[in-house]
Amino acid sequence: MATGPRYRVPFRRRREGKTDYRRRRALLKSRMPRAVVRKSSRHIRVQFVEFRPTGDRILSTTTSLHLRKMGWNRIGANVPGAYLTGYLAGKRALAAGIKEAVLDIGLAHPHPGGKLFSALKGMVDAGVEIPHSEDVLPDEERITGKHIGAEVEALFVKVKENIDRMTGGGAGVAAAKPAKPAGKKTSGTPGTPGKTSGEKTAKNATAKKEA
Repeated sequence: MATGPRYRVPFRRRREGKTDYRRRRALLKSRMPRAVVRKSSRHIRVQFVEFRPTGDRILSTTTSLHLRKMGWNRIGANVPGAYLTGYLAGKRALAAGIKEAVLDIGLAHPHPGGKLFSALKGMVDAGVEIPHSEDVLPDEERITGKHIGAEVEALFVKVKENIDRMTGGGAGVAAAKPAKPAGKKTSGTPGTPGKTSGEKTAKNATAKKEA
């Protein structure tokens, strides 16, 4: 370890190889929530994170394990699984009021068409606005799992439909109550319709003729 009067000890997470603070600062300048995508050998995790001076606040968390309830029984760390995880995360983010974000892939090396950008595609298709280039997104055949097999492609379509059904639009929107009819003016007794000046004049003229 270097020493000397001008040596400055790096931050702990930088020493551990967990955080690139220059990249983090660039992301924070956007003043938008971060769509944090991380991968392991078997799973994908997507979190929407908001910066706070006292520490980052996690707004929403979705992992590929959550796809099991939607019917996905394949590995979560492949391209179709990453897309579905991002799609579910995007739907949950919209339900939480998050409409835009900036992508955060951490220290991972970006590979166009890879799993991280497959998750990005899922979030974008769900309706979350995330700045990106179309060149980094995987093609449709890899997203749907057609390159793996027809069985995976059919399962992909089914799970995506399940996500749409379980996080369907219109949830939480209250139906508008019918407006009450405007009350009429009364003359004397409440609830009795009032008479117009024309009706009163006609009645007086009829009374005079009868007299």
